[in-house]
Amino acid sequence: MTEIEWWDYDDAAELADAVAGDIQFVIESAIEARGSAVIALAGGKTPFPAYEKLAKAKLDWKRVTIVPGDERIVPLGDPLSNVTQLGKLFIPKGARVIPIVPKQTEDYKSAGRSADALMQDLHWPLDLCLLGVGGDGHTASIFPGPDFDEALNGPKERRMLGVMPDPLPPEAPVARVTLSRQGIVTARALMIAVTGKDKRTVIEQAIDQGPSSPYPIGRVLADAELPVDIHWAP
Repeated sequence: MTEIEWWDYDDAAELADAVAGDIQFVIESAIEARGSAVIALAGGKTPFPAYEKLAKAKLDWKRVTIVPGDERIVPLGDPLSNVTQLGKLFIPKGARVIPIVPKQTEDYKSAGRSADALMQDLHWPLDLCLLGVGGDGHTASIFPGPDFDEALNGPKERRMLGVMPDPLPPEAPVARVTLSRQGIVTARALMIAVTGKDKRTVIEQAIDQGPSSPYPIGRVLADAELPVDIHWAP
């Protein structure tokens, strides 16, 4: 069983401070050990206050590469684009922020193959993967749907793939590119940042269910190789 540690905070601001501090520590440690850091960051509203705090840290940003843990297949600059939001924060600091979906395409499988090729060029495993969790238990863009099994059980060398959630989330009804389970669980540090009692309940259920969990986050955590830190606020 994966060692999972919950870190509870009074509010989202306190959570953001702690997550920013932990990411900074991982980056500093990676640069000291290997000369550079490669991290995957979650999209969504919950972690962005932490990213804003992180962007103010005095780091050797030119040695930092940031990729989105998942991306909607939309044009750069689209409000739904995770990398667009990450780029606004971290490119001015000197970090390398990789757009894993450089252009919109109808062929989401092809988009996934292109993103995977980009990942093969980075030092691996990831130094950090920060995940969010949806109310339905999805994480990154590992959703139920036709590509669910491939995202969980595809070839070990596949780090990213294209997926079509079914049903499509109403707030972002588009295909995605996502880290595979293998790409996530091999990270040197794995963290989750979530808010809300409902999501906590889903994660706790998923952990209890283990490898047989119907929730994507449960299937991912059951396969994690290192301890997982879950940062939570109401």
